[in-house]
Amino acid sequence: MEIHYLQHVPFEGIASIEQWAKSKGHSLSATRLYQDEPLPKVEDIDWLLIMGGPMNIYEEIKYPWLAQEKRFIEQAVKHEKVILGICLGAQLVADVLGAKVFSNKYKEIGWFPIELTSAAQTSPIFNFLPKRLSVFHWHGDAFELPSGAIQIAKSDGCQNQAFIYNESIIGLQFHLESTKNSVQALLENCADEIVEGKYIQKSDQLLSHEENFKGINDAMHGILDRLSSKTFA
Repeated sequence: MEIHYLQHVPFEGIASIEQWAKSKGHSLSATRLYQDEPLPKVEDIDWLLIMGGPMNIYEEIKYPWLAQEKRFIEQAVKHEKVILGICLGAQLVADVLGAKVFSNKYKEIGWFPIELTSAAQTSPIFNFLPKRLSVFHWHGDAFELPSGAIQIAKSDGCQNQAFIYNESIIGLQFHLESTKNSVQALLENCADEIVEGKYIQKSDQLLSHEENFKGINDAMHGILDRLSSKTFA
């Protein structure tokens, strides 16, 4: 299986997803948009992963490649590819599907719980997860639920934390792929975003939850396993 991912900044890659893909024998390729690398032909990929980044989806003047990226995501939707958008990636998918993306009331940075919906608990992709799960967040924007999408998770700080659309397109506002190394990279590049806030933890708290990293990585790998089984069913 050919998995292609879109990367927006050098310090925010696919983290633990790389370990999963290699362990399953899948091929990985990337477009590093910040280096103006070319996008592949959508027909040549099986899955599309869209990662996070500090920019906003509406900053096309500052980041001209955003417009091209959105067109590519739209093609992937039309070609019925499996798509996973994480954080900024989820916002881009929501935008392509016609939903509004906006500045959330609260910026969320740190470890905070999400609550899975009743729809998630009956979904073959998400039903293995507990009803409440502590996950890693780093975002200021949020998305409305796209028309036809199913809400998967919510939290006190953000109404729409995850959705699934047409059974194979997933948007996660939070990060299940994060590792200690990837969070450290965020701290080294985006520490100025850590200010006083209801849902913003201190820098040392972000790395102190050792047990949580295994929990979110297991959750990420479980979702990918179930998507993979569905792809080849």
